[in-house]
Amino acid sequence: MTLLRGILLAITLCLPLLHPAHAQDATFETPELNAALGPVPDRIDRRTPRAAMASFLQAAQDEEWTAAAHLLDLSDIPEDMQAQKGPELARQLYDVIDRKAVLDWSMLNDRPDALQVQGGDTEAMAGNPRRSLLLRDLSVGLVPAEIRMNRLEPPDSDTPIWMFPTQTVRDIPALHDVYGPSKFETALPRMMREKTLGGLMRWEWIGLPLLIAAAVLLAWLVHRTLKMAWRRADGKIATGILRAASKPLIIISVTSLIWWVTGNVFVFSGKIDVFLAPLIAAGFVTATLLFIVNGVEVLLDGLIAPGEEVNLTVAEQAEARVLATRLNAARRVLVIVVFLIGAGIVMSSADLAGTLGLSLLASAGAMTIILGFAARNVLGNIMASLQIALNQSARVGDRVLYKNELCHVERINMTYVQLRNWDSTRLIVPVEEFVSETFSNWTLQNPEMLRVIKLRLDSRANISALRKIFDQILEDVADEDMGSNLTQLDGSSVNVAGHDVYGLEVWFSVPCADPNTSWELSCAVRERLVAKAAQYEAETGEPVFPSNLPIGPD
Repeated sequence: MTLLRGILLAITLCLPLLHPAHAQDATFETPELNAALGPVPDRIDRRTPRAAMASFLQAAQDEEWTAAAHLLDLSDIPEDMQAQKGPELARQLYDVIDRKAVLDWSMLNDRPDALQVQGGDTEAMAGNPRRSLLLRDLSVGLVPAEIRMNRLEPPDSDTPIWMFPTQTVRDIPALHDVYGPSKFETALPRMMREKTLGGLMRWEWIGLPLLIAAAVLLAWLVHRTLKMAWRRADGKIATGILRAASKPLIIISVTSLIWWVTGNVFVFSGKIDVFLAPLIAAGFVTATLLFIVNGVEVLLDGLIAPGEEVNLTVAEQAEARVLATRLNAARRVLVIVVFLIGAGIVMSSADLAGTLGLSLLASAGAMTIILGFAARNVLGNIMASLQIALNQSARVGDRVLYKNELCHVERINMTYVQLRNWDSTRLIVPVEEFVSETFSNWTLQNPEMLRVIKLRLDSRANISALRKIFDQILEDVADEDMGSNLTQLDGSSVNVAGHDVYGLEVWFSVPCADPNTSWELSCAVRERLVAKAAQYEAETGEPVFPSNLPIGPD
């Protein structure tokens, strides 16, 4: 027992030796700080990150810029210039933070060592003291500038202090030129720049509605201009280009206006910019990617639009139907890839997790859950559309019987299937609903099929005579233009399929070569069959069609 205690004591005494740099790594050594600024005011507390930031913001709001300058490491500035440059740099830094840095106060904790007490294996610094905290990364030219707070240990201080380091101070003028107030704002009366409800300045409550109104007006003007150009366009190529570019041009026009105004006229504070920055990034990326997708759709439109340049409903276009459906699948994959790329670019360029300051959004798993729940129906339809396009269960140009509606598959869109009915009306069906219902695809596999004409005849009708009439009608049709839609005539038949008090149910089977024209062919044969049967009945006096209905109970 005594030996075990000795071993544990030795291990405890050796732990500091195993990590000799641990205490040193928790602070940065620095020479004498800001000697020209004089003694640090009592209102400035630099012991913890939270206290230092709170002191800086409070001094800035009170416009005590000399006091706020004590939070800046001015070691790179000559001592005789510190008293002049310090307050000016503090004011500029406050402008940048107020407009671009939405502070995460959970990171700026109230511990001198900034120890991160929360977090598990996914947090690299959990349980470790910190000597530097990154508040915001901002783009300035090719190299981004960092707004940091470091834990410094000056020689004339007994305890470490938290300040903005020299690297951040060095970048303040460049940051202020890009993200500071515009000339328009500085020219406004002081009253308009005072903070009011919600921490926003008075001019922001006026400028934001004006910006929204200007964006709506510009969108309307661009839409009207494109609409006029569309009407005057001559030829499908010009029309297709305008169609592909209309929405992207509207989006990019509005986004460019907002981007220019927020950078040169109205430089909004962080509470508004936190939403505008992602929207601007999303606008530019969406316009670019939408133009790509629309351009590809216009190029493929000639192949996937039956009834226009390519009639995919005829038998000769069987291979074209397969190609068009595969092109649809390729377009689905393209849209999904473009969406993922666009989402990645927007999140990266706008720095959503850092800008919003929401640690939950920093988790890819949480982001996936949120987006998946919000767009589950849309994503379900997109995946169902991709499923149809890949398994070829319904190809563009196929004739299908869907809920007793005989239609051609005209388009397989991202979220719906467009079916063209026999009377040229369109049936729009959500893709998920389409794939979950049972439908009959007449074109799938062997295209040959029998179309059955069902007639109700008198019980005394001469079926043999009607069979001869039917065979003669098929021979006549075979000699005409529509005869190419018939297959071998020996596949035809006449059968009595049922009998009841109403009479006989007789099926006349028409052998069709192409299901896409079988309905029209059967209609033409039915018309002639009814006429010939009525003529036979009139000439022979033999009953063909029922003349009386059964008498039911009173």
